Amino acid sequence: MDDEFAKLIRRINPPRVVIDNESCDDATIIKVDSVKKHGTLLHVVQILTDMNLVIVKGYISSDAGWFMDVFNVVDCNRKKIMDQEVISDIQTKLESNDDSTPSVQGMVGMVPYEEYTCIELTGADRTGLLSEVCAVLADLHCSVVSAELWTHKARAAAVVHITDYSTGCAIGDSKHLSTIKERLCNVLRSNYDTKTAKLTVSPPGLAHRERRLHQMFADQDYEKTEGSIARVVQDKSSNPLVTVSDRTEKGYTVITVRSDDRPKLLFDTICTLTDMQYVVFHGVVRGGTDEAYQEYYVRCVDGVPVQSEAERQRITQRLETAIERRSSEGLELELCAEDRIGLLPNITRILRENNLYIKRAEISSKGGKARHTFCVTDVSGDEVDPTIVDSIRQQIGKDVLHVKWNSNCSDKQQQGSSSALTLGNLFGNRSFSSFLIGSYS
Repeated sequence: MDDEFAKLIRRINPPRVVIDNESCDDATIIKVDSVKKHGTLLHVVQILTDMNLVIVKGYISSDAGWFMDVFNVVDCNRKKIMDQEVISDIQTKLESNDDSTPSVQGMVGMVPYEEYTCIELTGADRTGLLSEVCAVLADLHCSVVSAELWTHKARAAAVVHITDYSTGCAIGDSKHLSTIKERLCNVLRSNYDTKTAKLTVSPPGLAHRERRLHQMFADQDYEKTEGSIARVVQDKSSNPLVTVSDRTEKGYTVITVRSDDRPKLLFDTICTLTDMQYVVFHGVVRGGTDEAYQEYYVRCVDGVPVQSEAERQRITQRLETAIERRSSEGLELELCAEDRIGLLPNITRILRENNLYIKRAEISSKGGKARHTFCVTDVSGDEVDPTIVDSIRQQIGKDVLHVKWNSNCSDKQQQGSSSALTLGNLFGNRSFSSFLIGSYS
């Protein structure tokens, strides 16, 4: 009855969204006002992230059963959102009533994939793993429509959408699926990872690929198993700084995160907190510069703050690893070409044969066009030799393979608390609530 009453309240009070291009000179302000439920914040952040919008500043408040958010966003070129079609699309998606979607225990920000077969892979990482997976799928007459691979501390997780070469549809033949599972499991297993390698063929339905990757990594106890792995590639990205403390007079746990700024940072943080069953009641986010600052006042879904030091350490570790997985130094290779059978296996083979280690990969084939991005280092985790880059571009084609060097600065100065715009400064006075009231009046 309580759940049905909550649904009624949400139907009576649908989300209200205001998009303002007048109040700020260098960003578009998006204000979201709705009934609160667990996962609402992640739902909003996911929509903005999927639309390739960069959140440079954010204010979050969700006391008394009501959710109010203010986000300053720009596009990928750091410009305000001026296209009216994009603005209308943002408004439509944020104002949609998502009661029909599965609960947050399943997914948030759903993407249907009935037309694909979805394969989830986890196991020990090694040089050439993605190349071997792609080669097996090609040998079994499977097309990779899209995929994403993450690696962290000698573990790998991937979500791969495949179709049958001949039909272009999801693979329904149980015998063919069984063969795919068997062959890929043989690739995943190694002398050092005979027990934790895992492959799942997900049933057709709804899923958000990046959230599944977060959950798959969270399910692995890779921090304890990495000592048994023969080769660990060192992650040289600068470490985020996460602190977890109590605000006992208000009954909250306060989580602060300082890290290099990058795309999808807010999604990775909010996704992790949501999956850990924490509710953000208040928050402030500041990015758009070299360093990003996030501060959240949270409680568990049962309404109590964090109770133990062990849980504080778990929050710290989970947030640090969620941020580190996507932010790593290396060479970013972007392939844009006409798609064809065997293209992906050929590209990944060339990278492997040139002793390049793929730390992350985003693969997409749509409308006859292939757009693949690989973040690579050499096998020791160091920068790639430019002569090797030239050789690879000669083999693949300079017009289709583009290079972007990433370098995370490790000596950024942390700003002092006196100059930072934090909830610690705002919580004791009326400025934060006045800001929200003024925004929604």
